[in-house]
Amino acid sequence: MLETLANAPRDYSWGSPTAIPELQGRTPTGTPEAEVWFGDHPGSPAILGDGRTLADARTHAGEPPLPFLLKILAASSSLSIQAHPDLAQAKAGYAAEEAAGVPRDAAERVYRDDNHKPEIIVALSERFRALVGLRPVADTDRLLAGLGEASGVMRLRHELTAAAPADALRAVIEAVLSGRADDIVTDVSAAIRDADVPGFEEEIDVLRAIVRDFPGDAGIVVALLMNLVVLRAGEAVFAPAGVLHAYQDGLGVELMAASDNVLRGGLTPKHIDVPELMRIVDTEPADAPVLAPRGDEEAGEVFDAGVPDFLLTRHRMTGTSRKIALEGPAIVLATAGAVSVAGDEQRVDLVSGAAAYAQGEDSLTVEGVGVVYIAQPGRRR
Repeated sequence: MLETLANAPRDYSWGSPTAIPELQGRTPTGTPEAEVWFGDHPGSPAILGDGRTLADARTHAGEPPLPFLLKILAASSSLSIQAHPDLAQAKAGYAAEEAAGVPRDAAERVYRDDNHKPEIIVALSERFRALVGLRPVADTDRLLAGLGEASGVMRLRHELTAAAPADALRAVIEAVLSGRADDIVTDVSAAIRDADVPGFEEEIDVLRAIVRDFPGDAGIVVALLMNLVVLRAGEAVFAPAGVLHAYQDGLGVELMAASDNVLRGGLTPKHIDVPELMRIVDTEPADAPVLAPRGDEEAGEVFDAGVPDFLLTRHRMTGTSRKIALEGPAIVLATAGAVSVAGDEQRVDLVSGAAAYAQGEDSLTVEGVGVVYIAQPGRRR
């Protein structure tokens, strides 16, 4: 089976009004277009060429839900700061909320399913900025040294050196999100508005936008503690379980395990379960987990996050034909040019921003000039 796959964009407020329309070669609607989901997730199942949802088609064929969800994501302002549980945490949290009778659509519900949600994003735009993981404390102290000597700034510097780095970061994040450090939020926000810190120009630019868009939000301080990653087109970053992250701006291809379990850590009006976030979050400072592809442009580049749920490959087509082996159901997404994709019996043509779904195919043959991403289940280890 090989069918075209399409979906309507999600209009989240942080979305870009122009990036996805430009990718797909159509006129912008004037409203934010944040994400297009290509998968069978019940939150927004994609539509096959015959009019059925992918979820209905897989159910009718006796297939289980896909283990992954592929998206086009376009941000023009910060998403919420968030972390996701590992598989054991998700199963335990889901079982506990089910036993407690918390409705699955309740605003305070944290675990809406029993799955984990590792994710990767590959930049399509020339720049894609993201906050991922916690910066080494010594580097954060250098940034704070450029924010002046207001009492809240000085308190934050003191708190970050009052214990081992991971413990100090955990204590600060818990304090600001619990409302016990409003002076830090206020004074840091005021200092960021007028800051000029050599060596941290890009970070200050991001933080200034966050202060503007989320005045008074405790997540401002959490964001200040995080690594800023500036991806160039074709580069990727991985957000494993427990790692705080918040995409800032840019267009990308995102691939994740099929889950809706989100623990939020600021920059959102949505529910923040501080105790549960602190239970699952990883506060060990480290460089952001940038994910380099394996392979080459001739055979295809592989973005392998080391999880069984998904694997992403990129194929830069230059007019030749390429046969690509599959290890299960797959979604093909074109992000540039025009290509044809053929299975055993069917063939579909894809232009930039268009997708196809393959089921029961051992391989696909791709021809044309352009770039395609293929999502499929990960390799079992």
